[in-house]
Amino acid sequence: MAEPKATACVLCECNCGITVDVEGRRLAKIRGDKAHPASEGYTCEKAMRLDLYQNGAHRITTPLKRLPDGTYEEIDWHTAIEEIAAKLSAVKEERGGDKIFFYGGGGQGNHLGSANALALRGALGSVYHSNALAQEKTGEIWVDGRLYGGHTKGDFEHAEVLVFVGKNPWQSHSFPRARPVLKQVAADPNRSMIVIDPRVSETAAMAEHHLRVLPGRDAWLMAALVGVIVQEDLVDAGFIATHTAGYDEVHAAFLACDVTAFAEISGVDEGEIRAAARRIATASSVCVYEDLGIQQAPNSTLVSYLNKLLWIVTGNFGRPGTMYLHSSFALLAGGSGSGSPRKKPGALARAQKQLMTRTVTAAATAISATLPALARVPQLRTKVEAGASALLDAMVPLAGGMLGGGAGSGGGRTSPVTGAKIIGGLIPCNSIADEILTDHPNRFRAMWIDSSNPAHSLADSPRFRAAMRALDLSVVIDVAFTETAREADYVLPAASQYEKPEATFFNFEFPRNVFHLRKPIMEPLEGTLPEPEIYARLLRRMNVVDDAVIARLRRAAQTGRDTFGATFLATVAADPALGKIAPYLLYETLGTTLDPRLRGAAVLWGVSQMCAMSNAKAVARAGFTGSGLTPGNRLFDAIIESPTGVVFTDDTWDDVWHYVKRKDRRFTIAIDTLLDQVRDLPTARTEWTTPEFPLVLAAGERRSFTANTIFRNPDWRRRDRDGRLRISAEDATALRLTDGGPARLVTANGSATVIIEVSDMMRAGNIALPNGLGLDYPTGDGTTTSAGVSPNELTCLELKDEFAGTPWHKHVPARLEAIEDAVLT
Repeated sequence: MAEPKATACVLCECNCGITVDVEGRRLAKIRGDKAHPASEGYTCEKAMRLDLYQNGAHRITTPLKRLPDGTYEEIDWHTAIEEIAAKLSAVKEERGGDKIFFYGGGGQGNHLGSANALALRGALGSVYHSNALAQEKTGEIWVDGRLYGGHTKGDFEHAEVLVFVGKNPWQSHSFPRARPVLKQVAADPNRSMIVIDPRVSETAAMAEHHLRVLPGRDAWLMAALVGVIVQEDLVDAGFIATHTAGYDEVHAAFLACDVTAFAEISGVDEGEIRAAARRIATASSVCVYEDLGIQQAPNSTLVSYLNKLLWIVTGNFGRPGTMYLHSSFALLAGGSGSGSPRKKPGALARAQKQLMTRTVTAAATAISATLPALARVPQLRTKVEAGASALLDAMVPLAGGMLGGGAGSGGGRTSPVTGAKIIGGLIPCNSIADEILTDHPNRFRAMWIDSSNPAHSLADSPRFRAAMRALDLSVVIDVAFTETAREADYVLPAASQYEKPEATFFNFEFPRNVFHLRKPIMEPLEGTLPEPEIYARLLRRMNVVDDAVIARLRRAAQTGRDTFGATFLATVAADPALGKIAPYLLYETLGTTLDPRLRGAAVLWGVSQMCAMSNAKAVARAGFTGSGLTPGNRLFDAIIESPTGVVFTDDTWDDVWHYVKRKDRRFTIAIDTLLDQVRDLPTARTEWTTPEFPLVLAAGERRSFTANTIFRNPDWRRRDRDGRLRISAEDATALRLTDGGPARLVTANGSATVIIEVSDMMRAGNIALPNGLGLDYPTGDGTTTSAGVSPNELTCLELKDEFAGTPWHKHVPARLEAIEDAVLT
């Protein structure tokens, strides 16, 4: 029997290591990988059924072209590349490259495709893009940027108190070994969980303090918690004095909070609020995690700020069991909020770029003595700095596409038609359709969608479909003929995540951060291509670079990493415009020296160099030492050669302040825009339901057998195949609905027939549909089957965060109607 192959799960950001017994093209047996440095053998039950992602009738194996009557014909790859390249070039020439919009990023673990897509974006001059993070994380990203300039995570495994805000890690995980950690905390009398959620979720049921907030009232509850800590003088005064700036303004705002009134508004007993606040303030260590429950609901950006104040004012940072900032394998340039939306954006991105430029210059100078070819380049320092800057322009968005980094991420940019704030480089998803369905001269004319299904996942699916049909050109890359693919002009079949080199840039751990390049465990399905090869074929057809440049870099790559690095930097220094297509250059040159199955990972050489330069000491502690480009080369080689994850930075808790991107290394905690909202809470709107729509629908609840849309085959769900709508017994009785019976769910945007589940989890007035359902799946006889409701047929574009533009998927006004004498099929 063949030895199990090491890879990783792709269902959430944790990307737990797994081993797989491969039988033919089947993932026959899946286990946790005990050798994986991050997950250490743990994985949840969902990973055990990944063969239903890998194999099934959903896979497409030939390019498809939409005909005028809306049907599709199969075409060969040569024809597809020729026609798409010509049409993209025509849009660029006639309308401008900025009219070509890119959407996607490959979900939780399919990021190398979008990394290589940066070269196509660069060649076309495309400047606008978005992905699923703009549906949930951009408000938090902006707050993180304003506070300290990076992304925070918590050491949940060692914390005394765990706080979850709109988060149910029993189902959504998001930190290593989530379920064992939750069990350990629940069983330990010296540790506590505090859960803020209208539902009695699986995590809330284990918690010592469940603050069962009314839907949409989280801001008042969170402000009350901070208010108790400030008013009872439970803050960590030493931490505040040493590590923060602006506390006087924060203190004044929360000293004025009426905790009693806010408790009444939130629907949570004041005594419970005070007890939870005191537990947080008196604990030796606290971690806090917010998620979609509040990020897709009213006042989400404000709640992100209040959530972070909880752990900041109590000094829960930089120690075991508390919050931390961390290294990033792909550079997080700017995070997002390096300045106010009225100031010139990108100050933090510029500062980091200057740091990188100095480091690259030093590296190039150090190796020039042994590499005369580089030393002979005229005006070495100036040219290498130019090359470094161009290379950074190419490498930085590898994080931006996934995590909202990149230049111009501070909120100063706006979208070309609607003027929506661009945070983290991402256009708000609720604005995309309106950027197309208009006669505005700057409207988007073409859209490229990479391994994403926005026609299903974005608010108001009908309007997004109409927007796609209004474009001059739309292209989708995916493994399946998705709901989005069915609206596209061209559909290109991708190799699956287990048929090509793949990785995630969600690398958030501390003190040892891990990057895992997943090696292909089987050949691509016949007729499919890995995304890097698709992009390379397009760029070859578009003749974006002289053949002599490719030939020179290939010769350098054959002689070794140092020579290649020097030649690459000198080449980009001589022509900085080449930096925009750096991923393609690496694929065509360095990639030819790799195992052919790993060629798509060549882009990681540039990322490895940036990582080694920006985290030099931590990378050295992880074992990647040397001068010049050597640490980056060694890191890249380790990633290429390792069958599992590689520790790329090794920090200590003393190093955590290094990641605070402020000159004084302090948290800047007074954010005027949000403190104004705190002061306005006493008179702010608290209700969005109406007599016509009296219920609050959470459209997209995580359950045991939901996993976004990566599993299209409904057979993977062992339970709740049809995704029942959960409702409280109180509401069911009032509406004359029965468990297992039908009902009509109605919102301002649409309606659907649902099957009722009367559940003790739900609070009266709050109902919930699961995520990831309503997907069509081929049956094999030319028809399709579908199970459950597609939630975004019911959501609308207008309900969104007033600051970040994130949708209110978890707060949709709705009503339920009984269906008399219904016969369910």
